[in-house]
Order: sequence, then structure tokens, then C-alpha cells
Amino acid sequence: MISGDGFPVEPWQVRETDLELSRLAQTESLFALSNGHIGLRGNLDEGEPHGIPGTYLNSFYEVRPLPYAEAGFGYPEDGQTIVNITNGKVIRLLVDDEPFDVRYGDLLEHERVLDLRAGTLNRRARWRSPAGKQVQVTSTRLVSLTQRSVAAIEYTVEAVDEFALITVQSELVANEDLPDDSRDPRVSAVLRKPLEPLHHEVTEEGALLLHRTKLSKLSVAAAMDHLVEVPGRVEVDTIARENLARTTVLCGLRPGQRLRIVKYLAYGWSSLRSRPALQDQVAGALAGARYTGWEGLLGAQRDYLDEFWDCADVEVEGDPDSQQAVRFGLFHVLQASARAERRAIAGKGLTGPGYDGHAFWDTEGFVLPVLTYTMPGAAADALRWRASILDLARKRAEQLDLAGAAFPWRTIHGEECSAYWPAGTAAWHVNADIAMAFERYRTVTGDNSLDAECGLSVLVETARLWMSLGHHDRHGVWHLDGVTGPDEYTAVARDNVFTNLMAAANLRAAANTCTRHAEAAHAMGVTTEETAAWRDAADSANIPYDKELGVHPQCEGFTTLREWDFNSNAVYPLLLHEPYVRLYPAQVVKQPDLVLAMQWQSHAFNAQQKARNVDYYERRTVRDSSLSACTQAVMCAEVGHLELAHAYTKEAAMVDLRDLHTNTRDGLHMASLAGAWTALVGGFGGLRDDEHLLSLNPHLPEGISRLTFGLRWRNFRLRAVVDHSEVTYLLRDGPDGELTIRHAGDDL
Repeated sequence: MISGDGFPVEPWQVRETDLELSRLAQTESLFALSNGHIGLRGNLDEGEPHGIPGTYLNSFYEVRPLPYAEAGFGYPEDGQTIVNITNGKVIRLLVDDEPFDVRYGDLLEHERVLDLRAGTLNRRARWRSPAGKQVQVTSTRLVSLTQRSVAAIEYTVEAVDEFALITVQSELVANEDLPDDSRDPRVSAVLRKPLEPLHHEVTEEGALLLHRTKLSKLSVAAAMDHLVEVPGRVEVDTIARENLARTTVLCGLRPGQRLRIVKYLAYGWSSLRSRPALQDQVAGALAGARYTGWEGLLGAQRDYLDEFWDCADVEVEGDPDSQQAVRFGLFHVLQASARAERRAIAGKGLTGPGYDGHAFWDTEGFVLPVLTYTMPGAAADALRWRASILDLARKRAEQLDLAGAAFPWRTIHGEECSAYWPAGTAAWHVNADIAMAFERYRTVTGDNSLDAECGLSVLVETARLWMSLGHHDRHGVWHLDGVTGPDEYTAVARDNVFTNLMAAANLRAAANTCTRHAEAAHAMGVTTEETAAWRDAADSANIPYDKELGVHPQCEGFTTLREWDFNSNAVYPLLLHEPYVRLYPAQVVKQPDLVLAMQWQSHAFNAQQKARNVDYYERRTVRDSSLSACTQAVMCAEVGHLELAHAYTKEAAMVDLRDLHTNTRDGLHMASLAGAWTALVGGFGGLRDDEHLLSLNPHLPEGISRLTFGLRWRNFRLRAVVDHSEVTYLLRDGPDGELTIRHAGDDL
């Protein structure tokens, strides 16, 4: 647990007031900085001690074989793992000849602050060396949201009580040693020295290292430059070797004098570009950073975030924990996506090696709704990435003897990397989740251009996949067999309600999109007979219902499975303590599968069904998935369990700030961070869009006195202000014309 006085609850920052080495790995994730292209874990400046070193570039990965005790046809042969690339964060300090290391001497003060408005990680330390000399060390780190390839660090050393000889060693380090692998499936495979050196050189103010992965053959360049300011004489020297470049700054400081170093970093990678081109790319990025200067980078960062918060901010009065947490979540969701630019948004973003750096359905299901309503350009880029791997999805479907396109359950580059069929390939719903994200983007933004650009192809090919997977029985009812819904503890089932409803929505959306883009659809070979078959399958999809209990079984027969003994089997997560042979035949739910169906396909259930379903599944859901709490918060709020919804909201919001799943060390949970917004705006704000309307129905729990949130809807910007007595909608700006809001079932 990350808690206590060392982490005060503050509305616009996450502050650590003392350093506990036992939680370094967790705080490295919390204090990570990223722009969607570069990711820097919040390691200490001096590099040691550390929990998990981490510097990442989006979609930079290495290939590794997937071992099987018993291989099967259609199993993926290779996995992909994110690579810890060249670390440019390291700035070592020696006072006289003694290294500044928090494990030695006396750490008199230590504070780190993640500033959510400035977009920086600030550190302040006062240290007394074993020889008794005191120094004050301050640093500010940023990953630029405006200059995609740039990160920068301002590092200052001040002598406190007597003269000191100061040596600073600023480094680029490749092929760092990493902690041992773990048996936890949520943790990544450890790659040992994955980078082959290609080139190294000393530049005018720094150095450059160029490497390549051994199997994926991706090349990466990392470069650093320095600005050095100090009173009196200073010596600066740089060396470069295959896996290390070091700029050494040597000076003497009297009490009160300061050494200031600004370190500019630039990163670039490619699978195609030549070595000179990559070198020129990072050299150009460094030139841009120097031209902008440190103060310019800080100002641009603040301006970017001011614009984001102006629309995206959520104000939660009466609940300071949720207030801090929702802003923390929004900040990291923004960091994961802002400059991803047609690359994947991974389940952990670029905050750690968890899940091997893979992207899942989490992106379209949980992260993109937030971006679509707050930063639609980033959502569009994420959807373009999905469309860019469509050919690989077609090949995967062909390999499995299916029509259309089968998008991967987990991937970095686009190939399927899931080695476990029941909780991977059989979770076909990822295809409908992607289709839903395209539909939501069009609905919320009013922008049809993305459909014409790439959405039509994705919708058509996913519709064709569903027709290949499903079948009509002799009574004309359409079924999907052998599927796994969001609940991975009930696998390879028949007629999973979530999957059937989502597939039906996918089929209808594809048919409607073909009507809007008739010529393009015709060019893809779509006929009126094919779209009619899509609509027929959607209309006749089987949605199981248990009349005796008055609830929807999660899948056919689910309510007849044996009940789980929660008293005797309650060591969580169950996937690490129970065999699947015990989980699959039981009514125990990893993630609220049917409950999520009621959120995303709200119109398919009436109020009584929602209430009964929520009550039934709440008792059977263990929430071993970090995706669970936000979904339960939304639906508990809708059916009137407001205090329970509030508890679930706080659980979703605190997954990483309190390390509730004990795996924050491996990176932050992007979907749950986004889920804090969803729980507040979708739960207590009542936001729904599945009927292609802006629908809101706010209700607050006792623990929240006022909720204020902003949304973008079809080029309008609006703000909702909710308290226990009234709801006010403020139209801030937008195009000419009327904006219709469905409030509590009535159009305004």
C-alpha cells in the first residue's frame, strides 16, 4: 500500500515527502513522465537505487519465441516485448570524491512532486556526505508534449556549509541490468542486453549512441546535449563507448554557490531509416530543444496542459481523494496518448514493463472514451493505428480459416501475441470493441471523415468476421459459440451476452456505414445482400435470459453453474492461486462482464433488468481485474446504489495511487486511470452515447457535494455542474445551431 503521511492528498499534485526505498518501484511508476512517444520511469536522477529502470519508446520492441508444452494449429509463434532503451535520465553526483547515494551519508530532506498542471517531476534533496559536507540538490524533469522527440532535465547543486569539489556525470546508458523475471503473468519477460551497438560519437556539447535490436531489427538513436552554468572555473569532458556515453562536469563551489546543468535528450527509432538519417533526426530534435531553451520548454508544457485541463478537468467537491485521483488519472491518460501519433496506447502506457508493453481491448474500451470526449485528435490517431494493422488482422483471420479480420488480443506491432487461447483469441469481442470506438468517435465528434479514411474498412472486415464466427440455428436464432467475454474466469462459452450484443452493434454499424459510403463499400465488394445478412444476424442474436431468476446469465447456462465458495477460496487474485479447472465451471467473475454490457449497450436492458442484474453479479465478482471497479461504479450509480458506487469509484481511482493490486511497480493501469473519469462522469454524471445521443442523468452520493465536468460534443464545449439540488449545463462555445442534451430521459 502506498499511503500515510508521506503522500499528502493535494488537488493538483502527487507529492512524496520522504523517501522509502521499499516502495521505489511503485513510485517510479507513479512519477513516470511520457508524451506517448517517449516514456521515462520516475527513477532517481543518480540511477541507483532503483526498483525497475525504465526508458521506453512507443512500439519499440524485441521479438521472442513463445514456448508451448504442446503446440497447436493457429497458436502465435512469437511474442513481442517492450525494450528498456538507452537511459538518458542518469545524472550522478560526487561531493569531493563521495558519490551522492541516498543509502549512504545522511538524507536530511527529500521530496518529489509530480505537478499535474506544469507536467514536470520536481525533486529536492538535502544530503550530508559521510565526510560531513552538505549539498542541496534540486532537479526538474519533463518529457515535452510539444516537441515529440525531446525530454529535458534541469539539475542544480548548491554547496551549503563549506567549500566542496563537485563532479557531475551525465550519462547515456544502454543495456542496463534489470530485475529478475516473475511468474506473475501480469509482468513482462526480461530481455537481457537486447540492444546491439551500431555507432557512438562525441558531439559538441554531448554524445550520441545508436543501437539495434537483435531480432526485430529496430534501430534507436539517443543523444544528449548540456548547458552548464557555474560561477568560476569549470571543466567539461565527454566520452562515448558502445553502451555508455558520459559528460563530466567538474567545478568547485563555495557555500551558497550553485552549479546548474540543463540536459537535453532526444530519441528516435525506425525499422527503415538509415543510420545517418536517425542521427540527423535526433540532432535536429536537440537543435530544436536548444533553440526553445529550458524556460521555453517549461512554458510550452504549461500552455499545452492549460488547454487540456480547460476542457477535461473534473472537479469533485467533498471528496479530496477522488479529486486528486481523477486528475492523476487524466494526466497519465493524456501522457500515454498525446504524441502517440498512430502508435498503440499500451495497457501500462509507457510507465513500466508490465504486460510486455502490449495494447489490449482496454484502449478502445476504457481509454478512448475519455479521449474522445476530451481530446478527440488523440482518439482519432489511436483509431488510425488500429486501422494500420488491418492487413495483419486479415492474415490472422485467414490463418484461423475465418473471413474478415481478427484483431489481436494483445500486441505491440500488430501480430497476435497471446499464447493462451481461452483468454486470448477466444475473446473475439476485441473486434467489436474496436468497432464501437470508431462509432463513438463519429457520434461524439460528428466527424465522418475518419470513416471514409479507414473506419469503413475496419467495420466491414469485423462484420465479416462475426458472420464467419456465428451461425443461425434451425429456428433462425443467431449464436456465437466458443467465445470468452470480458470475464476471463468463464471461458470458451456459448452466447456470451456482452459479446452477442457488441457483435450485433458491430454488424449494424457496419451496415449503416456502408449506406453512408456506398461507393467505397461497393469497391470493397460489399453487396446489399451482405448488409441485409448483417442486419438479420444482429436482429436475431440470442440474448439468454433466466426467467426463473429474472436475470441475464452472463452466457448460456451461467446461472446453473456451481456457486463459488468465497469463504474457502478467497486469496486474490484467483488466477495466481486457483487452477482454471476450478474457475471455469463456477459462478465466479473476474470482471463484471454482463454489467459492462449494460453500460455499453444500455438501451438493450430495461430499468428492472439492470437493477436485478447488478444485484446478482455484484455478489459474484471478485474484481481481480483492474477494469472492474469503474464498471461496477457506473451501473451501481444508475440503479440507485449511490454509496456503493462511490466506494467502487474510489477503488478504481486508487488502483495505482494506493497500489491496490500490488503490481503498480510494473506500470500504471491506464484503463483504470481512465475508469476514474468514467466512474464520475459516466456513473454520477450518467453519461451514455450508445443511442447516438448525448444522454446525461446525474445523481450524487452523500460523499460528493458537487461534481463539475467538461465535455466536447460535435464541436461544442459544454460543462455540467451537479449538486444535490440541481443540475446546470453551461454551453461554453461551439458552432451555430442547437445542441440537444437528453437529460433524465427528456430532450433539452
